[in-house]
Amino acid sequence: MKADELLRLRLMNQHLDTPRLDDPAQLVAHLGAVQSQDYPAARWALGVRLRGVADAQVEQAFAEGKILRTHVLRPTWHFVAPADIRWMLALTADRVKQAMGTYTRSTGVDDAFMARAEAAMIGALEGGRSLTRVELGGALREAGLDVTDAWLLGQVMWRAEVDGVLISGPLRGRQHTYALLEERVPAAPVLSHDEALAELIWRYFNGHGPALVTDCSWWSGLTMSDVRRGLELNRGRLQCEKLDSREYWFASDAAPPADLTPVHLLPNFDEFTVAYRHRDLFFDREVKRTGNPREDIPFADVILACGHVVGNWQRRTMETRWWVEPSALMESELQGAISRYASFRSGRQ
Repeated sequence: MKADELLRLRLMNQHLDTPRLDDPAQLVAHLGAVQSQDYPAARWALGVRLRGVADAQVEQAFAEGKILRTHVLRPTWHFVAPADIRWMLALTADRVKQAMGTYTRSTGVDDAFMARAEAAMIGALEGGRSLTRVELGGALREAGLDVTDAWLLGQVMWRAEVDGVLISGPLRGRQHTYALLEERVPAAPVLSHDEALAELIWRYFNGHGPALVTDCSWWSGLTMSDVRRGLELNRGRLQCEKLDSREYWFASDAAPPADLTPVHLLPNFDEFTVAYRHRDLFFDREVKRTGNPREDIPFADVILACGHVVGNWQRRTMETRWWVEPSALMESELQGAISRYASFRSGRQ
């Protein structure tokens, strides 16, 4: 498999070549999870992959709990489908806690503290209520827990999410709220550990492949051994192709990829840029080397042309900047991408 073929297939599996779904929940389930700590950017990460769906429709799906936002996989927020949240937490929660252990211990948040905190939050939220972080902080202080420090409160909140106590509630204006997972999320089939592992690995390579074992480990938060075990559990459903001695995995029934879609405007932490440990296939560091390792990673709002990160853009001002000399076609397609984003925000599809 050649690099351009791999990128074409990846664009297709991520629904960036031609959007084929019109339901945000179905898209989130297809991808497994969608990184969403930048909430407005994450809405566009769905919108750019959906057919005829406006920003308001994505927000409505979130308000109705058809897509959820919580800490899962890695220590950051993701959109997740309701039917997946319980088995996904059961599979990855210990790894998330492990990754955040140093920070949590530095605040003095231990299991005993969390037991009291979670009991207080359950009491404050029972009956279908939803509260903001500040309001839940007040409930914790009323229960005798000192969470005045914002960092400590943040540690308590993410831990309660990972413990399966809290989940995202509807927005109140621009403020995010929390609700009880057991009240907000309908019951779903319980998966065994191996069933959950097989399903998460399948979702990743079907929705993000072709990709490497190390890519999947980075995205999922699982160990390399776990990922290899998941590949074995999916024997027959996934295939492997080599490029430069690297083994790329993807669905066995994947259709031949179409031509590369010329230009997309991708948001902060988009799955096309953030979901892979190895990014040299789609990003040449030399075209934008700043000397700052954090800035030399294409996680910000970027311009994607033929599967390659070649520029950046500003969502507020819509200013664009090429890092390469664009062709006339790329310039023309960029205007089309700008129009698609404007239509998504305005609702005029």
